[in-house]
Parts: sequence; structure tokens; C-alpha cells
Amino acid sequence: MTNVDLSEKIVKLRKNNNLTQEQLADRTGHSRNHIQRVETAYTAPTLATLLDIAQALEVPLEKLLEIPK
Repeated sequence: MTNVDLSEKIVKLRKNNNLTQEQLADRTGHSRNHIQRVETAYTAPTLATLLDIAQALEVPLEKLLEIPK
């Protein structure tokens, strides 16, 4: 899975949960700027960040890391 694939997955899940970047940032404890950088694939998220995002979106980490077919 590339950073772009992962970024697109995070954006899709965030929007499916009707969350803004700011709301996701609040739920994860990360800044909105950091969430934006992850969502645009400007920066690769750490495992800790991925865990925070998965918890905030109420999905298992494995769902974030699924490889699209």
C-alpha cells in the first residue's frame, strides 16, 4: 500500500463518518495540520498516528491497511 492509497482511505473513512479534519484532529490528539499532511500524503504517518486515526474512526487498524484491489 502506498502513502497515496493510505491517504485516500483515511479521507474516505473520515468523510463516511461525517468528520472534518479538525474533528478528526481533536479525536486523535494530533493537529489539523498534521491530519491534512497525512491525508494529502505529504507525510507518512507513524504507526502510533495510524492507531490514533483508526481509534478515532472506530475501525480496526487492519481496515486502514487493506490493500485496494
